[in-house]
Amino acid sequence: MKLSQVAAQLYTVRAHCQTAADLAVTAGKIRAIGYTAVQVSGFGPMPDGEIAGILHGAGLRICATHEPPQQILDDPDACIARLRRLDCSFAAYPSPKGVDLTNAEQVRGLARKLDAAGAAFRAAGLVLGYHNHALEFAQFEGAPVLDYLYAHTRPENVAAELDTYWVHYGGGDILEWIEKLRGRVRSMHLKDYGLTADRRPTWCELGRGTLNWPKIVSAAEHGGCEWFIVEQDTCPGDPFESLRISFDYVAANLVSG
Repeated sequence: MKLSQVAAQLYTVRAHCQTAADLAVTAGKIRAIGYTAVQVSGFGPMPDGEIAGILHGAGLRICATHEPPQQILDDPDACIARLRRLDCSFAAYPSPKGVDLTNAEQVRGLARKLDAAGAAFRAAGLVLGYHNHALEFAQFEGAPVLDYLYAHTRPENVAAELDTYWVHYGGGDILEWIEKLRGRVRSMHLKDYGLTADRRPTWCELGRGTLNWPKIVSAAEHGGCEWFIVEQDTCPGDPFESLRISFDYVAANLVSG
């Protein structure tokens, strides 16, 4: 993995991305840490051109976005138009909001709609991915829902944006999932899994949790992963400091150039 493949998921600092003025300050801080790419998610209402101008002006490439799940399924052309305005080629379906994953008809419908949306993205020269949480590890027809969704969408239409924390939290083996989706993992959320003093799961900075990052990153790299996106859903203090700690860990321990 090269340092140029490491990005910051701006959802981590979402409270500081609600206005153009705040985003300009945020972009400067992210670039000063060392990141050269970001994923857009959790922003306040701003014109796409303004978002792109601020981020690009700070020296940050937009490597990915999260788009509204229902819009991806029902109006993929709107998402495609937005990606073009942001000069970005990849968007992930962020979560199955409003889908009952215990309902067979709804699960099958989600797979069909994801595949159709992904086909529209592919026709436009863009890529649609699926971002998992833990809920997709509920059983469906003898296997996790996530298995069904990937088995019933074509690899050329729906890529994977594996979230390491949620795979582990859901009871999955991250290395097994990387291998299972070899060639399909376009991006990965690097998110460490820690435990509080009373043994409750929590998010933490990379290198401060329980996940084996050298093995995970090596497997993902060999499996064709293009973007390694640092994210922390909640932080113990300043989220910029958490992103800095994680970046420094990556730079010192995981990059090859």
